[in-house]
Amino acid sequence: MNGKERIFAAFCHENVDAVPWVPLAGVHAGKLKGYDARQVLSDGDKLLASLLEVNRVYDPDGQPVLFDLQMEAEILGCELMWAEKAPPSVVTYPLLACMEIPKKLPEKNAGRLPFILHTMHVMNERVGHRTALYGLITGPFTLASHLRGTEIFMDMFDHEDYLIELLTYCTEVGRRMSELYIAAGMHVIAVVDPLVSQISPKHFQQFLTPLFCDLFTFIRQAGAFSSFFVCGDATKNIEAMCNTEPDGIAIDENIDLANAKKITDKHNITIEGNIPLTSHMLLGSQQDNMKFVLDLIETVSPNGGVPVNLIISPGCDMPYDIPVENVIGTMQAIREPGTARAMLANYHAQEFDLASIQLPDYENLPKPLIEVFTLDSSTCPACGYMKLAAERAVKECGDKVEMVEYKITTPENIARMKKLGVQNLPSILINGQIRFSSLIPSNRELLEAIREYN
Repeated sequence: MNGKERIFAAFCHENVDAVPWVPLAGVHAGKLKGYDARQVLSDGDKLLASLLEVNRVYDPDGQPVLFDLQMEAEILGCELMWAEKAPPSVVTYPLLACMEIPKKLPEKNAGRLPFILHTMHVMNERVGHRTALYGLITGPFTLASHLRGTEIFMDMFDHEDYLIELLTYCTEVGRRMSELYIAAGMHVIAVVDPLVSQISPKHFQQFLTPLFCDLFTFIRQAGAFSSFFVCGDATKNIEAMCNTEPDGIAIDENIDLANAKKITDKHNITIEGNIPLTSHMLLGSQQDNMKFVLDLIETVSPNGGVPVNLIISPGCDMPYDIPVENVIGTMQAIREPGTARAMLANYHAQEFDLASIQLPDYENLPKPLIEVFTLDSSTCPACGYMKLAAERAVKECGDKVEMVEYKITTPENIARMKKLGVQNLPSILINGQIRFSSLIPSNRELLEAIREYN
């Protein structure tokens, strides 16, 4: 089987000769050619060269053409802040101060779409016969948050009708983007909605279930496979996500894949994930990544053999500076598991030194301390909105509270997270106590929690 055939077979719940492999190389693709994030996300020639290099070096079965969840937001009027080694982030929210419903839908000539659609066409011509190409669109809840800001979490309680209208509009944007990407040759449309992990099953069913059902039906009828991509600890919403009937569900490291697969298998849905981005891919060794992948496959296929309904990928968009050898080692372990097991027979992973981490004296702090643990607020939308929620509350409290962000992009911060018992990202701690874990609080909820420490 070639890669495209493996991906198609996985989505059709058929046996495969090896577990399909999808490296989510967004801005990391530029690293392979020496281009920074802005170059690879704004120049069609550089994007194409980077994608072809990913295809050559990492030999993917499936491959995204673009991983930028701010693309639609930019077209709809959001201003972006660009970074050298990460996708841009939204810095203005057009609907923050006004409860309107936009009418504009993306057209082929809008924003960066002309060169993106052209790149998709060329990629399909060059490698589409052997590689399944993924078109990633921004899910309706995350897109609505780009337009509305953190007010969206208050809208779930205070302005339900307006929120439903806004989410319906954002779903229409998703339909239009899917239509354009499928016409450009994309085989899989991944609806990436990180903020789904930050709401309750009740709110998911109330606001999102019918919209996602309609969107996945549209993608299926248009002739493509669909994937529901969520970041953060969405364990509580896996069942609800399955009920929207996508062909696949993609998860990150916050979720136990083996347990989630029991749910997705019940619905005959393929699951994709979930190599840890920082502790393994960015900061770990090649052997760490190989062992993780082998152990992951073994947890869902303890009796050996190639499991069905499984695709291996990083938990989300790969950080720019991931060592190339770590990705290659991952691919080799998937393709040649027996050889990789023999190589790792005597390997033991290095443990983080928790004793070296000094924590604040939480019992004697002069004012409440908010600690926001994120994967990286500049690259992870859910993390970014968790940090924004904290910043908004701190601004209202003035100098009566302090805040610090710990990005899990260094060994020290990973050790700090472990020492404090933080299991999921993003999380907010107040005076060392976990108060909000993978659930973005409303401004009212966070202010009430802060007052408990005054």
